[in-house]
Amino acid sequence: MMQTIDRPTSQDSATAELPYYPESYTSVNASVLVVEDSPPQREMITKILQEMGMRVQSAADGLEALDLIAEQCPDILVLDVVMPRMNGYELCRKLKADPQTKHVLVVMCSTKGEDFDRYWGMRQGADAYIAKPFQPSELIGTIKQLLREPD
Repeated sequence: MMQTIDRPTSQDSATAELPYYPESYTSVNASVLVVEDSPPQREMITKILQEMGMRVQSAADGLEALDLIAEQCPDILVLDVVMPRMNGYELCRKLKADPQTKHVLVVMCSTKGEDFDRYWGMRQGADAYIAKPFQPSELIGTIKQLLREPD
């Protein structure tokens, strides 16, 4: 059973109910860009990552993500595959082909969870692939593992 705790939001002094994660989950200091066209999914992933202590920005599609990356390159990209304007595979290929962004860690999260989908995501340059629906601990564990691996 997931416990919840009350925490103040940055916008006001009201409390927001967020999932409670053990201390070991809340010690990651990195910047993340969540690229997801579904607002509820984008908000859920953002809250999970903020609870970990990460600095999070979000975009609704690949083109919006490129604009944000041009302003400030994140450490990690959590990327949906099926999106309007520019899909996740295309964005991943573009980032990994660019010397200025090829170091960005890419975690693809998609409902496309067959073995071929995972294979294709990794062929595009993804560092990890998580099938939706996923448990928060799977996303957290994947990101922590990627941040521990040497370049």
